[in-house]
Amino acid sequence: MIPSRRALLTGAGASLIAAPLMAEDRNALPLALNGAWRQGGYAFGRTAPRALIFVDGEALTTASTTGLFVIGFDRDADPTTQVEARSGDRSARRTLDIAPYAFPSTSVNGLAPSTVEPSDPALLARIQQEIALKTEGFASLIDADDFKDGFVWPLESYRVSSAWGAQRVLNGTPARPHYGIDLAAPQGSVIRAPADGRIAFVRPDMHFEGGLTLIDHGQGLISCYLHQSRLDVALGQRVRRGDPLGRVGMTGRATGPHLCWRMKWRDRNLDPSLMIGARVPESQA
Repeated sequence: MIPSRRALLTGAGASLIAAPLMAEDRNALPLALNGAWRQGGYAFGRTAPRALIFVDGEALTTASTTGLFVIGFDRDADPTTQVEARSGDRSARRTLDIAPYAFPSTSVNGLAPSTVEPSDPALLARIQQEIALKTEGFASLIDADDFKDGFVWPLESYRVSSAWGAQRVLNGTPARPHYGIDLAAPQGSVIRAPADGRIAFVRPDMHFEGGLTLIDHGQGLISCYLHQSRLDVALGQRVRRGDPLGRVGMTGRATGPHLCWRMKWRDRNLDPSLMIGARVPESQA
């Protein structure tokens, strides 16, 4: 059963919003964490300004000038993740328990064969070119913390038609998991920015995604908007929460008008619905 909007906000997923985790050693670097610690989830953190952030031993991001940072947990994240902040000769380390999630399976039929198993050499070459373009967009790493005020839904009215992370079967052929949440809405519905950011990619005619926009919210947190019928932003444009991005459509691989809403942190796929109403840890100053 597909969850309703209210279920996504107040149902079982809400219990996964972890309480802030604080440093106990007064001599340690301050480190507070909260978020949705589950597969496909995230953690917001607050530490010393410009502290280097390590995830499972790898330096992956730097806290903002106000000490804020974000990290993400992929769909198949391991049961624990270690987060460490370092600044000068001070550090703080936390181990997070990442809850597993039972992802559903879904079947989609009626798709154009060229969007499921493309074979034409010219089309395959085009797809490879588009992958390179998207890779460049996802590599955007603006030095910002535009995620700090949380996220809202990008549509005012919608129906969740496909849950995030579902294992998919397309035209009877097993496919990779669906890394978006599909929001069915009338053709032409206005899509709005769910949080502040900068446009990192915009293109109207991608083979699979159709009209596609990427927003960089800072530190590698990128949100994605697929299948748009119209694009109302430009590359490099600064957007604020609530600004129009484009219109709902059914371009690319789609059987009806909807918005496929995705999110990535670095190379990890996240469930954007878990970001709704999220807040960064409060300052302890």
